[in-house]
Amino acid sequence: MRERPDYAAYVTERSPRLLRTAYLLCRDWALAEDLLQTALVKAWRAWRRVGDNPDPYVYRILVNTHASWAKRRWRGERPTERPPDGPDPSDGIGAAEDKAVLWAALGRLPRRQRATVVLRFFEDLSEPQVAAILGCSVGTVKSQTSKALAKLRIDPGVLAAAPRGGE
Repeated sequence: MRERPDYAAYVTERSPRLLRTAYLLCRDWALAEDLLQTALVKAWRAWRRVGDNPDPYVYRILVNTHASWAKRRWRGERPTERPPDGPDPSDGIGAAEDKAVLWAALGRLPRRQRATVVLRFFEDLSEPQVAAILGCSVGTVKSQTSKALAKLRIDPGVLAAAPRGGE
């Protein structure tokens, strides 16, 4: 059994990946940084009880905090023609256009389905790990993932960006 990591070492090592997860959940870098900071504060308060593998606990805090923020989101901001933040060139997902289409499609998914897709495919967690983080059964993770992928396949933005045969 491995030893529980020191909180400071954990934050230093895992923050980039946790920030990416937070961004994928909320699709806004500034909000993702706030979300991660809030999650890490909550984790710090419970660090003695977290156990040897803090990742599931911290991911669950991220998902739950994002869901609670989405319920009480302030709507006073006004959208602009272009977002002020650009995509992270080091994330390796693909071309900027493909990323924009993917982010928009992920944003149209319900929160629970978005969380399963992000945790399963972007964080590469197993179905039992995602189920533990979300507090549901493995079957629920499977069905939510299946529904999310089906919605992504027929998403108008994804369909419009897909290459057509013979062109």
